[in-house]
Amino acid sequence: MFLEGAAELTNTDAGQDHSAADAAVEVIDGDKKVNRFWIRFLPESVQQRMSGRHNLQAILGNSTWLFLDKIIRMGVGLIVGVWVARYLGPGQFGLLNYAIAFTALFGAVATLGLDGIVIRELVKSSERRDVILGSAFVLKLMGASIAFLSIMVAITVMRPGQTLTFWVVGLSASALIFQSLNVIDLLFQSRVESRYTVYATNAAFLLITVLKVGLLLYGASLLAFAGATLGEIVLSSTFFLVAYRANHMSVWAWRPRWQEMRTLLSAGWPLMLTGISIMISMRADQVLIGQSLSDKQVGIYSAAAKIAEIWYFIPLAIAGSTFPLLVESKKQGEEIYYQRLQSLYNVLVLLPIVVGLIMAVLAGPIVRLLYGPAYIGSARVLSVLIWSGVPVSFGCAWANWMLLENRTRMMFFFQLATAVTNVLLNLVLIPRFGIMGSAYATLISYWLGSVGLFAIMKSQHKALAMIAKAVFPYWLFYRPNTRSTPR
Repeated sequence: MFLEGAAELTNTDAGQDHSAADAAVEVIDGDKKVNRFWIRFLPESVQQRMSGRHNLQAILGNSTWLFLDKIIRMGVGLIVGVWVARYLGPGQFGLLNYAIAFTALFGAVATLGLDGIVIRELVKSSERRDVILGSAFVLKLMGASIAFLSIMVAITVMRPGQTLTFWVVGLSASALIFQSLNVIDLLFQSRVESRYTVYATNAAFLLITVLKVGLLLYGASLLAFAGATLGEIVLSSTFFLVAYRANHMSVWAWRPRWQEMRTLLSAGWPLMLTGISIMISMRADQVLIGQSLSDKQVGIYSAAAKIAEIWYFIPLAIAGSTFPLLVESKKQGEEIYYQRLQSLYNVLVLLPIVVGLIMAVLAGPIVRLLYGPAYIGSARVLSVLIWSGVPVSFGCAWANWMLLENRTRMMFFFQLATAVTNVLLNLVLIPRFGIMGSAYATLISYWLGSVGLFAIMKSQHKALAMIAKAVFPYWLFYRPNTRSTPR
């Protein structure tokens, strides 16, 4: 399904020639020789189909690196993560996830909504790399410092006298400072060179995973595991610096400019507010459960949430890899632009439906196998939460569209509506239904905040039509003949 959908994203109309395809390759900074290297391992029929289609090669190559990153994390991380959950038990595991969720609520302030804006600017003006990266780094460092102080004040007020909670949250929040260096990752994304991100993040991940195994065997405390989580962020940031230097670039060449910072901040603040709304939608449930019920209930709910969200990397990787190409497509014309956008919807709508059907049937056995009897209450939560993945998935395509149309305020409005609905429903349903109430609140708010508003607002009817075309996939059986066009 992904191969067909990605192929559609590179199809061209009868009026496109080699120059347009070459322009797209130049914009995404793809290396044709590198792209062809992995193709030689594919069947000959597939090689012939992909011959000369450099856009498709770049997308699949970049997505493959992102998938490799997540597969490693899913395989190794799932084993160790489940081991940690069993070792800590629902209570301490819940406190650890409460700290992570609490930090995430403020995390969008640290990023300042700059990620997508910085990628877009690097794609459009790669010659201004050092000014853009330097300005973005200074802004992110300032945002992270403000977020860290806000988190520590807030947790002191919300959980006074709980020293262990204070330190666990503090270690989690400290990671925001080091994540400022992730502007290097934005450069690699803009050039569709995610292999460097995979190198950096997985080297850190594997080293910390070995450390966590040692902590488990040694019988370490909760604080040690919180410190290990911080250590992974510190190491990955360090490896980003190494990868940047290995590509013959230096952070000492960064040139932050006040005018550039004002421009980035002006473009990014709606996305920052959108990010805050997204984090409220995704993590407020765990914080509210922790405040209203107990850390143990947070642990049971978090176990289900981790399984439900484990596959989210797929739509994010696909949307992220195709974003630079969509930037170029918009320059080429409306027809090719919306054709590729529709193809993205085709993939990102059907994928979560298939996942949802599988997980809804196997929720109970999966929870028992992974987490054991102490977490059996997670199964019912999982069977509900898994369907939230449908709006999350097609929302990745919609977000690309809104960003390219420079309608970031619309993104904020939709996410704010989702966040407010989510919090209100949680406050109403948690006292009555416990953690199941929170699962229902998440599911209802995600759907109302997307499809519900798409139906009400005329400006979003096009998005609703694209989703409808993806749900009723006539495109699987009908293929317009565009193969005569050279690519």
